[in-house]
Amino acid sequence: MNVLIVDDEQLARQRLRHMLSGMGEQVVGEAATGEQALQQTIHVSPDLVFMDIRMPGMDGLETAGYINQMENPPAIIFTTAYSDHALEAFETHAVDYLLKPIKQDSLASAINAAKRLTRAQIQLLRTEDEGDIRNKICVKSRGSLELVPIDEIIYFKADQKYVTLKTDDHEYLIEESLKSLEQEFNSRFVRIHRNALVSQTHIAGIAKNDDGHQCIVLNDTDDILEISRRHLPSIRKKLKTMSG
Repeated sequence: MNVLIVDDEQLARQRLRHMLSGMGEQVVGEAATGEQALQQTIHVSPDLVFMDIRMPGMDGLETAGYINQMENPPAIIFTTAYSDHALEAFETHAVDYLLKPIKQDSLASAINAAKRLTRAQIQLLRTEDEGDIRNKICVKSRGSLELVPIDEIIYFKADQKYVTLKTDDHEYLIEESLKSLEQEFNSRFVRIHRNALVSQTHIAGIAKNDDGHQCIVLNDTDDILEISRRHLPSIRKKLKTMSG
């Protein structure tokens, strides 16, 4: 199997590479961060990824979630220093894992049992893992993947099965639901309509459009989004709090 090793500790990567090489597995790449892991997965197309869970920035669970959205995702085995008690969450959702320090027999068994994680499993794990909030969102662009910082996102707008992510100079389509985005980023984005979330830091004010409907005015874009009657009172209250 072609294997990618993801771990922010160089010694851990070296040890795992040595063990895998001794088993006849081909290590085709290494990555020290979640961002590097995404790019390496695209470039080297591994069959299997060994993914450290605890990494600075994008952690292993979030990275695995993005990898699993690829057209032909590799199998993923987590490596972790969790205690046996904490690992109950993994066992409940049938996720393959290796407890550090990794043992040779455990490594062999995990490789034989490697199965691709489902999105549902990733979401459950992220929830149980502490509910960490992302600081970037992974998007598909021209056949590749890009990481868009949350601070650069002006709004999310739902349209049927897709959601448009808008920055000051780009629009991307993502396959995440508006509801899940609202739950995760409720401290930074506010719902103005059943189909739209806007960044609080990009709100410039409220104005009426040509039809007389109340709309949100945003910085860094000429787009004007309609505010529903249901959400108008809370938006006005929010603006008053921000200005005060």
